[in-house]
Amino acid sequence: MRLIGWAIALAAAGLTPAAAQTPPAAAPAAAAPAPSATPPGGTAQNAVQADAPTAPVSEQSAAAGPTTMATPPNSLGAYKETPAAKDLGVPILGRKGIQEQVTPIGEEAASFHNNWLLPLCAIISVFVLGLLLWTMIRYRRGANPTPSRNSHNTAVEVIWTLVPVLILVAIAIPSIRLLRHQYTPPPADVTIKVTGHQWYWSYEYPDHGVNFDSYMLKEANDPTRQPNQRARTDADGPPLLAVDQRIVIPQGKVVKFLVTADDVIHSFAVPAFWLKMDANPGQLHETWAKVDKPGVYFGQCSELCGARHAFMPIAVEVVPQAQFAAWVASKGGAMPGSKPAAAPAAAPSTEAAATAPNTAAAIEQPATNQPATAQN
Repeated sequence: MRLIGWAIALAAAGLTPAAAQTPPAAAPAAAAPAPSATPPGGTAQNAVQADAPTAPVSEQSAAAGPTTMATPPNSLGAYKETPAAKDLGVPILGRKGIQEQVTPIGEEAASFHNNWLLPLCAIISVFVLGLLLWTMIRYRRGANPTPSRNSHNTAVEVIWTLVPVLILVAIAIPSIRLLRHQYTPPPADVTIKVTGHQWYWSYEYPDHGVNFDSYMLKEANDPTRQPNQRARTDADGPPLLAVDQRIVIPQGKVVKFLVTADDVIHSFAVPAFWLKMDANPGQLHETWAKVDKPGVYFGQCSELCGARHAFMPIAVEVVPQAQFAAWVASKGGAMPGSKPAAAPAAAPSTEAAATAPNTAAAIEQPATNQPATAQN
């Protein structure tokens, strides 16, 4: 027995972590220096490039007219959008259920969920609970001292086979119809290419010549916010969802989103649009939306994509067609079919005209040396 005790003691000593066996080290003579108040360039958004200054959203769309602003949160924690209906496209503290939908697909899906699936689930749950309670009471030992010897019942077996099949068919028909509507989009009026990065979004309007990056706006007291990076305000939207540059789409038009990524898997999701599409590197996925209510609608990356996954918000601003065209022009783009205004040609002076033949040969460049990548 004594040998067994020694064996147990030695085993316990061997299993004790080294940190617990080592006596605590003496406290350092001096405390570590406090971190710098100003983080090094690039730590706020891009690890290899300092953040560019961003203008407030109201200034970005100044040429396109007043933007849709968000008022401070109400008692429920909801940000109300104007002129859109209140509490659209924003998270609401304590709300239950699906966000109010503003697209045809979203309205159809929400109606299917609220008016068919939820009542069906409730009916099945109540029926099963009632059946269990009835069985527990009716067939308890006190009421049935001699249990039944029946092993099967043909009628009951037919019922419990056919009823689930009919329920599944009743669910499948509207589900397949919804999928058909979702994945057979109408012709697109606007195409936007969405690219996910770690950890921001890039947007390109190939038919309009517009492209930009979109980063989350940080709080004024965030220690990682750089001095040249604008802080979030209530006019930009809720915390963790406001961005420095929003997607802008025209009201009542079909917008096609081509979604991809350049590093890891992301997910482009806007709950109020019933829109969630994975962004996979090397693949191009398509989804679409048609929004009739102007306003600002928020979403975020919905696929775990790394350390800053929670800081990839999405903001979509829906504006009238005229304001959208003005916004495109303010970004240096042009509406499809429109011709850019030609710059007036200045009349050359007599001296310039005299020297032009002598300098033409000196400044002439081969056609292949023209800056073809100026639009990148």
